[in-house]
Amino acid sequence: MSRQSLFGSPLFLGFDHLEQMLDRVGKNADGYPPYNIEQTDENRLRITLAVAGFAMDDLQITQEDNQLVIRGRQKDDSEGRVFLHRGIAARQFQRAFVLAEGMEVEGAWLDNGLLHLDLKRPQPETRVKTIRIGARTNGPTTIMDGRPDRG
Repeated sequence: MSRQSLFGSPLFLGFDHLEQMLDRVGKNADGYPPYNIEQTDENRLRITLAVAGFAMDDLQITQEDNQLVIRGRQKDDSEGRVFLHRGIAARQFQRAFVLAEGMEVEGAWLDNGLLHLDLKRPQPETRVKTIRIGARTNGPTTIMDGRPDRG
């Protein structure tokens, strides 16, 4: 059975890379650590992750193309300790977010077990481009003003 593509419509030309990014992020959705995304300004967002028990040295934030990746790995400090109950997991995680083109991470900080990342959304530029219509002959394509089309 073939899978119906989200961007399979002929109206979405060149968006196949978005579907690939969505597939990649969907495989990484185990729910840990929990997070919030809030809009702090018209063009700014804040991602907050609950990373209690992680020190700054245990966390790594990278931006790989348009993917923001946050990784956490705690050091095992349980050697020589006897736990009667261990309910606080010391587990590693990787959380990824797909960023729109041009999104910038302005800063990150750790405060009371919460990792905050501020992002800035770029102002979209309005671009209008006029495409000239050429006439096709037996020779090279010519533009209506008589100059040959250079490709």
